[in-house]
Amino acid sequence: MLRIDRRAFNKLSALALAGSRIPSFAQAPTQPAAQPAAPTPATQQPVGYAAIGLGAISDIFMRACANSKTAKITALVTGHPDTKGKKYAAMYGIPETSIYTYETFDKIADNKTVDAVYVGLPNSMHRDYTVRAARAGKHVFCEKPMAISSGECESMTSATRNSNLLLMVGYRIHYDPTHLAAQRIVQSGALGQLQAFEGALGYYTPAGGWRLTKALGGGGSLMDLGIYPLNEIRWLANEEPSEFTAVPSTRDHNSGRFAEVEQTLAWTMKFPSGIVASLTCSYGENIPGFLRIHGDKGSLQIDNAYFYSGAHLTNLGGGKPVDLLSQHDQTYQFQLEAEHFAECIRSGATPNTPGEDGLNDLLAIESIYKAAGTPIA
Repeated sequence: MLRIDRRAFNKLSALALAGSRIPSFAQAPTQPAAQPAAPTPATQQPVGYAAIGLGAISDIFMRACANSKTAKITALVTGHPDTKGKKYAAMYGIPETSIYTYETFDKIADNKTVDAVYVGLPNSMHRDYTVRAARAGKHVFCEKPMAISSGECESMTSATRNSNLLLMVGYRIHYDPTHLAAQRIVQSGALGQLQAFEGALGYYTPAGGWRLTKALGGGGSLMDLGIYPLNEIRWLANEEPSEFTAVPSTRDHNSGRFAEVEQTLAWTMKFPSGIVASLTCSYGENIPGFLRIHGDKGSLQIDNAYFYSGAHLTNLGGGKPVDLLSQHDQTYQFQLEAEHFAECIRSGATPNTPGEDGLNDLLAIESIYKAAGTPIA
């Protein structure tokens, strides 16, 4: 197994914050704001984002942009313009004329300070606001899952493509230096021929949230949590799964939380090359996210894999030791994403996590639900 040069690892972290393609290993700094983005020419303004939906995820994204020199929040879209809207407008220096409601959103077409939108809404609303943003001439950065069906994903990619606009999906780990280090080790051949993946992620989800409703979430723990290891395995394997088995389970029959969506789901995937994967996701317990990557010459493990911080990459035996820990605040990965998309908008490059990536995840998710006997309607 490869030994990682920590000076190269540190260099990569700075390049990641600059929105650059990642050429080597890197270690996330403890203070992301102290690693500045690439200088913005005096004549070029930061890319302006309109945050759609001002919930917890958008709050993190807006704070990430406040740390950036190449990305900036320039407008807000909310159902509460007089409370949340004015609060965040004051925090980020946004004029009240750039606070929109869901009903007035289409007027954003006339706002020249907005280059792109950040869609931080419930899953079932992603398609509509992506399509409306495309009609308004704005690029789209959409949170995962991209939508609640592959058909919706296809309409989103078509809408942006037909308007010559970019669409990026918020797969944070593709931009995190620790996960990038794992990818580079896999690509280097240090693990030998890939054989298998194992992974799990769980989060105890209390009653009352939109994620427990089929209409807004589209599904249960698979749609919200299982998508993380699913997406990473597709990325690392560099191929699409072709065979699936799945078993859903709901043990909580008393609280009513799981009247519409699954509590836990375990599934397997097989890839055309013969790689297999075994995964579990759950809304019934807290499972620190992990992913194990097995090759015929060695194995890697990523602990705390899908949190906003604290990903820990180690080897499980074979080869030289690997021990990399990401230490940063919760805005770090979002800053990397925002700046990468800003760079793509300026250069016209395709994002590392384009709409097609989100579409392929939904195709796999639909196959998993079908195998579980609970197909998406």
